[in-house]
Amino acid sequence: MTKASLTRSAAYASIATALFLVGLKLWASWQTGSTAMLGSLADTTLDLIASLATLLGVWIASHPADENHRFGHGKAEALAAIFQVMLITLSAGGIALRAVTRLVEGGETAAANEGIAVSLIAIAATFALLAWQRHVIRKTGSVAIKTDHVHYQSDILLNLSVIAALVIDQHLGFGAADPLFGLGIALWLAWGAWRAGGEAMDHLMDREWPDERRDEFLAVLARHPDIRGVHDLRTRTSGADDFVQFHMAVDPQLTVLEAHALMDEVEERIAREFPGVEVLIHPDPEGLVNEEGVAAEELLPDRAG
Repeated sequence: MTKASLTRSAAYASIATALFLVGLKLWASWQTGSTAMLGSLADTTLDLIASLATLLGVWIASHPADENHRFGHGKAEALAAIFQVMLITLSAGGIALRAVTRLVEGGETAAANEGIAVSLIAIAATFALLAWQRHVIRKTGSVAIKTDHVHYQSDILLNLSVIAALVIDQHLGFGAADPLFGLGIALWLAWGAWRAGGEAMDHLMDREWPDERRDEFLAVLARHPDIRGVHDLRTRTSGADDFVQFHMAVDPQLTVLEAHALMDEVEERIAREFPGVEVLIHPDPEGLVNEEGVAAEELLPDRAG
């Protein structure tokens, strides 16, 4: 399967799971009157909306580059992730408000067995979805699917919290358990939104690759005997696409044709080690100095040994 078809399949699976769980939890919320279950229903409803946004984001991101978007449409995934973060934050605020109101005004839950059964079914369905999402993320690196994955990971804890709240409330007689668990769920969702929002912003702001990945990239270049040095290395990720550009110091006696052939060779080596990365190389004669008369800083690892 292609990256585009994999990300779309993950989005479709997310939508199908959310639709199933919304219907299930709607019935359970009516049966139990639980704040924690209501919070779980609200979260799953927003899951559905967020999954639709994810599908739109990965569909747009899968479009090839065109005359108006020469670097592709990868940032549509980050925009979809930001939209999801906004929904998660609203969900957390609503659940927290409901929990505080319940703590102040009091209230009772009912039908614990039905609520627990629904939560167990929801956990099983969510585990299946998470397994497929992890597979898609490994294959594509999609930021929109990663954000969706983070949200559904929190759903496991959320459903376990609903079970705990119903058991403690009805079987142990601690009436404040349900709203307290609801408040805990709200705080967990807010934390998840903060983390997911940070990664989406990194994509939108063209943040550099992690140091470990940059070092791996430079190590690949260092193994080529005709590369005398590298400077001005710039990296970024947009959706499932990676971009790299750098200046490469070469033998100043090379002809234009020989330098071009060398760049083709380097690009092929990069493609083998970092498949899918779009590369832009600027060749410089070794020893070139900039306008201020300072030699360009070389970034290649020491080849000694």
